[in-house]
Amino acid sequence: MVVVQINFSCTWGSTGKICDSVSKLLSENNIENYIFYTYGKNPQKNANYIRYGNLLYEKYQGLKARVFGNYGFNSFSATRYLIRKLEKIKPDVVHIHNIHGHDCHFEKLFCYLKEKNIKVFYTFHDCWTFTGYCPHFIMAKCDNWLSGCGNCILRRRYSWFFDKSERNFSRKKEALLGLDLTVITPSRWLADLVKQSFLKETTVKVINNGIDLCTFKPSESNFRKTNNLQDKKIVLGVSMGWSNAKGVDVFVRLANSLPNNYQIVLIGTDDKVDSILPNNILSIHRTQNQKELAEIYSAADLFVNPTREENYPTVNMEALACGTPVLTFRTGGSPEMLDATCGSVVDCDDIDALEKEIIRICTEKPYSKEACINKAKEFDKNERFKEYLALYERVESSGN
Repeated sequence: MVVVQINFSCTWGSTGKICDSVSKLLSENNIENYIFYTYGKNPQKNANYIRYGNLLYEKYQGLKARVFGNYGFNSFSATRYLIRKLEKIKPDVVHIHNIHGHDCHFEKLFCYLKEKNIKVFYTFHDCWTFTGYCPHFIMAKCDNWLSGCGNCILRRRYSWFFDKSERNFSRKKEALLGLDLTVITPSRWLADLVKQSFLKETTVKVINNGIDLCTFKPSESNFRKTNNLQDKKIVLGVSMGWSNAKGVDVFVRLANSLPNNYQIVLIGTDDKVDSILPNNILSIHRTQNQKELAEIYSAADLFVNPTREENYPTVNMEALACGTPVLTFRTGGSPEMLDATCGSVVDCDDIDALEKEIIRICTEKPYSKEACINKAKEFDKNERFKEYLALYERVESSGN
């Protein structure tokens, strides 16, 4: 059996780490496999991690998408190169992750896979595949995707001049229907959306994302002492890109209302985010490595995730694995990770309820470190990604 994964990166970001982990699992089981990617480097110098585009090319294709409105339907030459490689490798399974970084011509790739009758697994990390433009539409309160898109209220985010949302939607639908396809979603929430989309007749499998429990675990550090926070209750937020969708405005409001013995710490900020943060929020642009991140998770009293648009956030898992309880908005797949032993959920945008829960949890300490760690055992990447391997092996045993 030969398995090919396609993603915008091979080791970077949550999807890149998933691809890398799945690839290593396949190699351990002596299964020939490849990752095709376009962004970032191949730090392991793995010959089976093959780059089929570059950042300059992607930026040019992104510019074309902005001008013509055909997001997802550019990148002809990169996709031709990718298909030529697939022709040589002759994969039994193609597993697609994130291909909407202006690095792939959606129609061209899927028409090829359909023509060759190759089994396709497609992990949806957001909603982009069944909309005209949008990875997320919850904040916009848009349901046009249920009937075919068009008159896109978010169009200006994706196209300067033309609204091609209806056309893009139709082309995606045509390319996917009739394909030997299984959709994988990390959350039940996203699986339910897929079942309302034009893919409602497609097989959908929920496989939760996983993390490295050898890295994310309770870790001692001098974080409190170094930042003079020994007597503070630390409320932590982590994001790779802070925006209102991730709840940065919520932390700004909390900073102005929480008692003085509470300290908000945000990781993943930058100079632009710093310009809107009050002085009493400790802003950390990035950690040196995941070990340092685990140390900060471990030092916190509570991890707060006021996200408004989310699939299955890795940060929740990481916090729990370090023994820190989680408080989140009831949105996307974020609440699915929690139960009564390790965290709490409040309605989206109910900031008063969020603040009360922060104080309750930090004061009463209803969630033990041991309970959080025990819950995190469900997120062991080695166990979760074995579910991918089982899907691949089922294809091999069926002779498809």
